[in-house]
Amino acid sequence: MNTNERRGETIVNGIRIAYREYGAGAPVLLLHGWPASSHLWRNIGPRLGRARRVIAPDLPGFGESDKPLDVEYSFRFFQTILNGLLNNLGAEKTGLVVHDLGGPVGLYWAAQHPERVEKLAILNTLVYPEMSLAVKAFLAALRIPLVNDFLTSPAGLSLALRVGMFQKKNITPELRAAFQAPFADGPARRALLKSGGDLIPKGFFLLSKRLPALQAPVRIIYGTQDRILPDIAETVRRLQADFPAAAVTALPHCGHFLQEDDPETVARLLAEFFES
Repeated sequence: MNTNERRGETIVNGIRIAYREYGAGAPVLLLHGWPASSHLWRNIGPRLGRARRVIAPDLPGFGESDKPLDVEYSFRFFQTILNGLLNNLGAEKTGLVVHDLGGPVGLYWAAQHPERVEKLAILNTLVYPEMSLAVKAFLAALRIPLVNDFLTSPAGLSLALRVGMFQKKNITPELRAAFQAPFADGPARRALLKSGGDLIPKGFFLLSKRLPALQAPVRIIYGTQDRILPDIAETVRRLQADFPAAAVTALPHCGHFLQEDDPETVARLLAEFFES
């Protein structure tokens, strides 16, 4: 564990939310995606924590947080979780960094609560209701027996890491274990399936309609070698149209999990944005 890292947990609507925390000052919330956890930010948080209070939660269904099976992992569910988390931790207004599933979840929340967003950084993520064939195929696979069993198995999670990273040399046994460990049993794997499949298209339409009204400064950083979201360049073009003032950095040596491919560069770029 990084010596500057603090671990905590809080209860929101009866659900235990685990989180990592770094530094002090104005908060920045880091949201991971599928099938990751706050572990994804372990090399980013310490750098941001030099000037800010960094909060990196395990979203419900992931990491060390509870993985309920009796809830719908909807946009409104995650909105309630984020509001409760920030309220419990005394963060009225926050910077926000989103990635993968954390993108639609965090952007929906931001569009509903623009007064709580200080700055917004968008990494490789989904934003708009028009999705690539790759994403549609993945969402369909989450509902196909045996196929979905493989997706959430240790082998399937390891494959997601290999597909999602461009710098294969960075895939260590420790990294694979960190992706696999939270989903060691059947209930956890079923929760992982639900967390990826419960977001409905209506939520994407609402967030894409309301997001351009957000007044907070926006920064876009993305890995161009994304095989999980192969339409990421088109997503970025649409984001630039919605946020003409946003600075954009393309990282040609990074894939979907750019935090693992080049954590130093991603941490530096985010720190420059949130410290400015």
